[in-house]
Amino acid sequence: MRVVVVLPAYNAARTLARTVADIPADCVDRIILVDDGSRDATVAIARSLGLEVHCHDRNYGYGRNQKTCYEAALKAGADVIVMLHPDYQYDSRLIPYFLGFIEHGVCDLMLGSRIRTRREALSSGMPPYKYFFNRLLTIISNVVLGQNLGEVHSGFRVYRREVLETIPFQRNGDGFEFDAQLLVQTVAFGFRLGDAPIPVRYMREASSISFIRSVGYGLRFLHCLAEYLLARLGLKRSRLFALQRPR
Repeated sequence: MRVVVVLPAYNAARTLARTVADIPADCVDRIILVDDGSRDATVAIARSLGLEVHCHDRNYGYGRNQKTCYEAALKAGADVIVMLHPDYQYDSRLIPYFLGFIEHGVCDLMLGSRIRTRREALSSGMPPYKYFFNRLLTIISNVVLGQNLGEVHSGFRVYRREVLETIPFQRNGDGFEFDAQLLVQTVAFGFRLGDAPIPVRYMREASSISFIRSVGYGLRFLHCLAEYLLARLGLKRSRLFALQRPR
């Protein structure tokens, strides 16, 4: 299977080289970085590392960055797409283990869960308010979606090609809500989800959204879940979910 890693980057110059160095070369065929209007040396470093680089002409947002990432990966013939933040927060050495769930047909989407235990999450540097909202939204999401995931907000995801070919992710938002919409769409279209623990590093160089933006993200996530429920019950048409053409 052809494995492509995509790196949605924005001002990642301080952590990009370390992130790429940890990616196991023997299981990855291609690494694609999409720069979303960085104001630092992200692009220059990426090119010096030999990565395939795509550049936005300005900062469009996290969701728009991922859209370009997935389009480029599909065009490159990827059978499996690994979405990895280039901020060195997630331990990319575990990529081969996550690939196994996809390659053996166990899951269509694998998430890296940062929440193995409360102590571990908090001791790694996760702010307490983020831990609280992470747990709350994960519980609500599992109930609504009928899943049993340890975490639904992970920035480490491994997709089977068919997921991104089927889901109309281009219709999703351009901001942080993109992740929530794509996750719910994966369930709505009948794909199989799973997760496994992945160590994370919270540090000054790693990207992080503020408290206010975290609240905004949480509200948009809840809106997405409500839209899914209304669509599933046939009470409201949705361009995002399974009422269009279920898998």
